[in-house]
Amino acid sequence: MSSNTPRQPIRDLRFFLTVPHACSYLEGREATTLFLDPQESPGSGVYDSLAPLGFRRSGRHLYRPHCEGCNACISVRIPVKGFTPNRTQRKLYRRNADLEARVRPALFDAEHYGLYAHYIRTRHADGDMYPPSHEQYRTFLTLNQDYARMLELRLDGRLLAVSAFDQLSHGLSAIYTFFDPAEEFDRRSLGTYAVLALVERARELGLPHVYLGYWIEECRKMAYKQAFSPLERLEGRHWRRLIPT
Repeated sequence: MSSNTPRQPIRDLRFFLTVPHACSYLEGREATTLFLDPQESPGSGVYDSLAPLGFRRSGRHLYRPHCEGCNACISVRIPVKGFTPNRTQRKLYRRNADLEARVRPALFDAEHYGLYAHYIRTRHADGDMYPPSHEQYRTFLTLNQDYARMLELRLDGRLLAVSAFDQLSHGLSAIYTFFDPAEEFDRRSLGTYAVLALVERARELGLPHVYLGYWIEECRKMAYKQAFSPLERLEGRHWRRLIPT
């Protein structure tokens, strides 16, 4: 068990609730989101304090679920020192050993956007991110802050995947990963491999955690997060080991 109490007190901040809207993960449910005041700059100090409390970033906005009568969204993170890849993950390391990884600022890049648009059209044409657009991409994944980064994965110079993440004082926060869908048929599992690459980067930087956002037990698309062991979940103001069911 570990506390998520910030090392420095959070100054007075304003938050706003959205009106109830359709849940993106559980059919037939309504969701409400708690946002940090949009006028508040998402600087690293505020973000550092709010991330261990379950807040995530989307573009310039810091948020977390705040749904009445529902606690399905659970914040989860990987404790880097305790993480040991399983057999499947060790195979992925070997399969992707030919990839070159490079970290860049989270600024707009036409090549990144082209891959993102292809990924959304191919994999998520039935979701609320379709159809992709330049404006949607910019407001979701780009941010001119030192902590906002993009991890590129390339094969002989060809872009295969991009993982947007934030580098905080206590860990890396995975935002979103998109990749060439054709590579899934080569058994690269680039979404999972991107998480493994972030764990290795956190280890190299001496950072203790990789935050994976929210896990919902009933959501099949989030089942992959349970493959990372050990995994910690946020309960109230404390992080505790997630026990698989």
